[in-house]
Amino acid sequence: MSAAADGGRPAGPEVLRRLDLLERRLDLLTDTEALRSLLVRGWRALDARDWDTWIACWTEDAVLEFGPWGPVRGRAEIRRVVHDAEAAYARMQHHLLNTAFTVAGDRATGIGYMWFTAVGAEAEPDGPYQMGGPYDWDFVRTEAGWRVARQRLGVWWRTGEDPVGRLG
Repeated sequence: MSAAADGGRPAGPEVLRRLDLLERRLDLLTDTEALRSLLVRGWRALDARDWDTWIACWTEDAVLEFGPWGPVRGRAEIRRVVHDAEAAYARMQHHLLNTAFTVAGDRATGIGYMWFTAVGAEAEPDGPYQMGGPYDWDFVRTEAGWRVARQRLGVWWRTGEDPVGRLG
């Protein structure tokens, strides 16, 4: 059937080309949402002190780069260092802002901003400690889905006093 006979819709190879393009766009959107969901699930778990769910978002050989700590290598060591630094806060919120992702097959990169807020004691929620700066991620697609392979975190600003003195 010609395009004219079908109300102007493309026919034959053009249809296949458009379907292929549509499928690639859908795959990209699906991957992008999976990456965003990975971070939201993991960092909300971090706020809830669900260390198992949070660390499951990382690859076994992941690297965390955060200024005061230097590079931290391996999932077990990342969990230990972050737990030791953040478990003392009574409440935390890790905000992920302005995220964007680039997917290339089974690898992806991401950028965003962190806005971290914490209080040291339940009885003193009026004076939160806050800091913010850029996130930079590398991701790998695994059999279990996307995982963080590397995270670089910079600190551009801080307000308030760090009530437990763990974040440099």
